Amino acid sequence: MRVSLLKTWFLAGASTLMALSLLLFPKEALEASLNGMAMWWDVVFPALLPFFILSELLIGFGVVAFIGTILEPFMRPIFRVPGAGGFVWAMGLASGNPAGAKLAARLRQQQKVTRVEGERLAAFTNSSNPLFIFGAIAVGFFHNPALGLLLASAHYIGNIFVGIFMRFHGRKEEQEQDTSNDPRPKLSFVEAAKKMHQERLQDGRPIGQLLGDSVQSSVRTLLLVGGFIILFSVLNKMLTLVGFTAIAATGVSFVFSIFQLSTTLSEAFISGLFEITSGAKLSSVSDALLLEKAIITSFFIAFGGLSIQAQVASILSETDLRFKPFFIGRILHGFFSAFLTWLLWIPLYQNNGVLQTLTYSAHSTSEPNLHWMVTLWNQWLAISPFLTLATLCLVILLQTRAHLQRI
Repeated sequence: MRVSLLKTWFLAGASTLMALSLLLFPKEALEASLNGMAMWWDVVFPALLPFFILSELLIGFGVVAFIGTILEPFMRPIFRVPGAGGFVWAMGLASGNPAGAKLAARLRQQQKVTRVEGERLAAFTNSSNPLFIFGAIAVGFFHNPALGLLLASAHYIGNIFVGIFMRFHGRKEEQEQDTSNDPRPKLSFVEAAKKMHQERLQDGRPIGQLLGDSVQSSVRTLLLVGGFIILFSVLNKMLTLVGFTAIAATGVSFVFSIFQLSTTLSEAFISGLFEITSGAKLSSVSDALLLEKAIITSFFIAFGGLSIQAQVASILSETDLRFKPFFIGRILHGFFSAFLTWLLWIPLYQNNGVLQTLTYSAHSTSEPNLHWMVTLWNQWLAISPFLTLATLCLVILLQTRAHLQRI
């Protein structure tokens, strides 16, 4: 009872202080909100939308059942998850946070995975997509495309390590279910094709309805994601203005000094724990060595920031999947990625033969000196807002049509 009462007072006090800080710093709050909105509108929404829609279509058409049967002999012994987890993993790598958690929850809702298997999936299939690592982080903040190769390699290899580690999660629960005598799955294209056909017939929705449902479901999830991005962007800014970030950075500086890391990165680290982009921006302009910046940035990219943690918690709350395994997986991913960044620094960055062609001066304005990643990132930023606007207009039309049909 006392713990519950303390929790009530803490939550009430925190929300009250947040409201007061918004009243004291309205201009800064608006700027932070617009920054979060711009990130969602220009990058997150158009990057995730195609993958969310495609995943819903592939589930409805039975393709996931086909892939699950094919990948069962691979995914089950290594990660102790069904073959469908391979689809979740691939889509999570390609589309980024929080796609892995959303698809894991989707499979759990359809009873295609057990609770323990769903928690394993959510823990290691969530990652940042390549566009964000290479474009927003390496090119946008560090002005160093070569750094993207190092960060991405450490990030995705670390993800594999998390999956192998999380295979031990929930073993006692599985032993109680006595699944040890289940026959070892075999690769069978015929069986996979049969399951795909049965899955499509079981779904039963026509293509038009399935496409409309996929678009609307994806947009609803992305609107939720956008709300969290804006909220934590403002929260991060308010914590900095009221001095909380500076106080917390003092304690982090002591830990960094033990590991011989620059204490100037402590504030960037705290910001990155709340929201990745804010932390990466502060890290890129600090006076620390580039290796130290890369290690810290790699940690909080893998950790995901509390903004992504809140998004995943909201998604998992619609199922019986627990959030704790996901949180443990993110911490492990952070440490694995930071260590791999240090380990791969010399072979993938310092001794990289194409380093000179990838790295360019932040102050250079000559177009030929820019790497193709820079051009691609700029083109993406130019096109993505129109994609976001067109999709939102389409959803409004679909919702209006559905409403008129019910009248």
